[in-house]
Amino acid sequence: MTLPPFRPPQDRPAWQRLQALAAQGVPHLRQLLGVPDPARDAALQWEAAGLRLDARRQAVTPAVLDALLALAEDSGVRAQAEAQRRGEPINATEGRAALHVALRGGDWAEPPWGPTVAAQVRHELDRFLAAAERIRNGEWRGHSGERITDVVNIGIGGSDLGPRMAVQALDAYTHPEVQVHFVSNPDAWSLHSVLRRLRPASTLFVVQSKTFTTQETMTLAASARRWLADHGLVDAAQQAPHLIAVTASPQVSAAQGYAPAHTFGFWDWVGGRYSVWSAIGLPLAVAIGAEHFRAFLAGGHAMDRHFWDAPAARNLPLMLALLGVWNRNFLGCPTHLIAAYAGRLFHFARFLQQLDMESNGKSTHVDGQAAQVGTGPIVWGGLGIEGQHAYFQLLHQGQHRVPVDFIGVDAEDTPLPLAEEHHRVVNLNLQAQADALALGRDAADTAARLQAEGLSPERAHALAPHRTFRGNVPSNTLWLPALTPHTLGALVALYEHKVFCQAALWGVHAYDQWGVELGKTMAQAMEHASAAPLPTTR
Repeated sequence: MTLPPFRPPQDRPAWQRLQALAAQGVPHLRQLLGVPDPARDAALQWEAAGLRLDARRQAVTPAVLDALLALAEDSGVRAQAEAQRRGEPINATEGRAALHVALRGGDWAEPPWGPTVAAQVRHELDRFLAAAERIRNGEWRGHSGERITDVVNIGIGGSDLGPRMAVQALDAYTHPEVQVHFVSNPDAWSLHSVLRRLRPASTLFVVQSKTFTTQETMTLAASARRWLADHGLVDAAQQAPHLIAVTASPQVSAAQGYAPAHTFGFWDWVGGRYSVWSAIGLPLAVAIGAEHFRAFLAGGHAMDRHFWDAPAARNLPLMLALLGVWNRNFLGCPTHLIAAYAGRLFHFARFLQQLDMESNGKSTHVDGQAAQVGTGPIVWGGLGIEGQHAYFQLLHQGQHRVPVDFIGVDAEDTPLPLAEEHHRVVNLNLQAQADALALGRDAADTAARLQAEGLSPERAHALAPHRTFRGNVPSNTLWLPALTPHTLGALVALYEHKVFCQAALWGVHAYDQWGVELGKTMAQAMEHASAAPLPTTR
């Protein structure tokens, strides 16, 4: 691999410079935002693939921004991005590439990952999109000849979170006669609560597992097949029209009775949390159709091209990553909140939790040495409006400093007479919360306001500590022009590249997940132990 020798982050000159700047202290956001500064405003706003990022409420100065850009250079982020794009085995602990960007295709004269991978991707994309269209137009029929009206996705982790998030986000584009459902938890009620409303004759199961041995998924799949059998679909031929397998191990699914014609594949270089672009996205393709799925891919590819081509200071994913490192490592903020102000992005924070925390939740550098700096933050969140009436109290007056990514949508397309008024209220709250968290309100201002409301000076000063807000909470505001397949694709790719950049900055491997594998291995060992005969006594 053509990468420079690894140096721990704390040994890089730019990291040490950032430590010195943090020790000197950064002015409060009231000061940074209180005086018009066109140069700062321009340096902290970016646009790419139709998305706009406003980072003016980040607690950074020009000196901090310069040092962050120097850190990206010191860390070899660009060289690592190029190695990934070429398909080099940057997933070093597993000895394979992390080439999910190839799934998004694009109009390349010569694809960086080579013609063989490009041809394989196109072939499988055409196959599963054709299947999705057959399901949508009623051509795919169950054993009794009924059209499929319900598709149940069975998978966990990346085989669930990405497709589930995207189907919900693009609900405005879904087919009116085909409903897509998701089951990931092997808890029996999770499956029953879906199946009790469905008819076997018109139900199709999509079973998703890279190895086709995932315990949770196989447990659910066995129960789904038993449900079919209990309703008269007993043998393999009867069940075949009601079962689809999506896997990187087609020989294993075939041995379990899944028809090869109903099996769609992907490759070992597709990580689960990066797999929605592959056949794992089949439920999304069923929901929104082939044309819109290709638009989703195109949005991701547009962000890829920006990431690879834009200079560092105007590179939206890189700058998002650098600001996150500043907050995590130099301002002492171990958590990061995702606050979406669009109801259809209900599952987006959960999706990002896996993308970020499974990638960068590491304590070992790429050279095998223990990390001496903080790595991936705790990512959490949900819908911002709901959070305002729950955990935002802690953001404003608690003892934690929690950076926020606010995500908003410019245009409203809901077919309700008062939809624009709803939208105005939602976006007004987004902007108000971002300002309130940044600026806060000091004790003197609070006391003066209380006296203006008619309280005595004594009462006003007594209440002021309880109604004072420290502010100085850093945030980004990310705007989508509309929530479309293209913009959602760009949004997902933006965060993928951000996570990659942060892994490069921290010097960790983003594409393995040995902590997840440990839990699976121990569960399997316990299962085997419980099945073993008890020892005899003499």
